[in-house]
Amino acid sequence: MIAIRRGEDRGRTRLSWLDSRHSFSFGDYRDPRQMGFRTLRVINDDRVSAGGGFPTHAHRDMEIISYVLDGALEHRDSLGTGSVIRPGEVQRMSAGSGIRHSEFNPSEKDAVHFLQIWIVPERQGLPPGYQQIAFDQGEALDRLRLIGDRNGSPGAITIHQDARVYAALFGAGGADTHDLTAGRGAWVQVARGIVDLNGIELREGDGAAIEDEPAVRLRSETAAEILLFDLG
Repeated sequence: MIAIRRGEDRGRTRLSWLDSRHSFSFGDYRDPRQMGFRTLRVINDDRVSAGGGFPTHAHRDMEIISYVLDGALEHRDSLGTGSVIRPGEVQRMSAGSGIRHSEFNPSEKDAVHFLQIWIVPERQGLPPGYQQIAFDQGEALDRLRLIGDRNGSPGAITIHQDARVYAALFGAGGADTHDLTAGRGAWVQVARGIVDLNGIELREGDGAAIEDEPAVRLRSETAAEILLFDLG
């Protein structure tokens, strides 16, 4: 079974410095039919204008992943961590028992476009933590490249949940297949471009919840970028 979440149906928050699209309920956007998928709770498609950003605020008990598509995003938190994340990098902040952080666009002229992802952790009260890795985007060309899992596999962030996250950068004619173990589900998010998912066309901003399917088959006729979440 594949349930499509079209990009144009997502919630939206617009501020002077922010244009954010919400695949699931978030902030002032509430839809009881869209409260997440399995342990995947938030996918926000954020565009932050030059010099804009989220001032210091608090989180608890959530695995927060940032994936930058264009531009750069600066992060600072109450652990003393300060860093900038760019395309080809992925960041995980475990809010755990409590953390405060801010996120800003450090550019004076260019917007930053990124996906903010929340995954419910396997238990509450974990020690707060932070991790950022760089991966070779060539390893994600026309294939699903693991960028996060519970075990902290080489070249992947550690996620405190039974979840595996993959990124793929497809060129024209690019394709890959991801097998799903019985009982697991997947969510595919199209960050840009157009892809065919098991015979269904998905466009930029679209997502799909996949259950009771043996495999996720992806193909693109144009350049595209997607994230795939394999969830227990």
